[in-house]
Amino acid sequence: MRPQAGERIRVLIVDDIAETRENLRKLLSFEADIEVIGAAASGPEGIELAKQFQPHIVLMDINMPDMDGITATEAILQEVPTTQVVMLSVQGETDYLRRAMLAGARDFLTKPPSGDELMSTIRRVYEMGKTRAAMMAPVQPTVPTTVLGEGRRERREGNVVAVFSPKGGVGCTTIAVNMAVALQQLAGSRQKVALMDTNFQFGDVGVMLNLQASRSIADLVPQIEDLDSDMLSSVLTPHGSGIKVLLAPPHPEAAESLLTGMSLDEGMEGNPVLRAVLRLMREEFDLIVVDMGSRVDDVALTVFDAAALIVLIVMPNIPAIKSARLFLEVATSLNYPMEKIALVVNGVDRRMGIRVEQIEQAMIPVAAQIPLDEHVVLAAANRGVPFVMRDRSRPVSQGVLRFAEYIRDKLSETEEGEEKQEEASAPVLGVGGTGLLRLKQVFER
Repeated sequence: MRPQAGERIRVLIVDDIAETRENLRKLLSFEADIEVIGAAASGPEGIELAKQFQPHIVLMDINMPDMDGITATEAILQEVPTTQVVMLSVQGETDYLRRAMLAGARDFLTKPPSGDELMSTIRRVYEMGKTRAAMMAPVQPTVPTTVLGEGRRERREGNVVAVFSPKGGVGCTTIAVNMAVALQQLAGSRQKVALMDTNFQFGDVGVMLNLQASRSIADLVPQIEDLDSDMLSSVLTPHGSGIKVLLAPPHPEAAESLLTGMSLDEGMEGNPVLRAVLRLMREEFDLIVVDMGSRVDDVALTVFDAAALIVLIVMPNIPAIKSARLFLEVATSLNYPMEKIALVVNGVDRRMGIRVEQIEQAMIPVAAQIPLDEHVVLAAANRGVPFVMRDRSRPVSQGVLRFAEYIRDKLSETEEGEEKQEEASAPVLGVGGTGLLRLKQVFER
């Protein structure tokens, strides 16, 4: 993605080798939207030039004498927090990536980078930096909002909240289940909340809620052309919290009819079965929380397209952060606005080496922190009772409850301030085609 007409990305180069500085300058000189505003031969000089010129991007060598790139990056981000740093190193080991990320670098390239790789990284980091700055900017006061669903002038389609992580094992199902229950607790009888499991082959929502229902979303496939509210109601399972649950099939082989609903035909948008079910769910419920798998495929794109909010779950470890950052790049390429994504750090523990602030520096602002409490979480999963019901006063429950309030308020503000909600729920595609074709075109660019 290139800057708008008239905009130029200001780049500062920091490297102790003159030949490297000159090579980078030459590579960038061919790009009309990129301007090299300076070059520094050392960390201290880079800090001074960054303060003087306020660059959008700093290309920083990690290994320099006297002051290395890690120390210089930390100092620059302290002095010029709007700057985005891309770290360069001849080493590609995980330890270098970890050190760069902890210092606040937004990306990491192995030297020498190719021209295409360098340009695409600069433009991507620049756009993500603009989005992050906009999200952190002060907002104008708004009229106080009420509980979602209260005081509506007319019946609106329900909001879909997608809970996703590209990395398995980070607690998506735990968050989705407890979040749905917490949202129902907040709304009471004013709002109908549903929970949907789209991990069709290995979904665990039923286990987490101790539901032994024999019917699932797969039972809707034969009637998908004539789907109505009665049919939907017949496969929904009520839970004691007040939510209704649409379970994944009980066995992996039963998911075949759902997964074969995916199409590579350019005329088909995503998964047609899931799309039809989501459309009806939005007519019947005020809020639909969707627990997803960890793949970005046609099922995921169908949910993302329908979602008012994508909850991106990450844990404070390098593999999870790396995967989440890659997902943000894909989301940007697919033209999902960053305002549609709420980053949640799960398993926060002060004893961990990576702080929430460092995750924010590497990604986008964090919407919620869920404290680590393995005992409560594991006990709740084994009992099939959400911890927001059984252990409401525990910090992990309070973290989920605060996030549920965040979702309620964010969606209420959207409904209060935007009359074009229907347009917002169908994203403008940045690439031609739909479904898996969209992903294919993104990765081939």
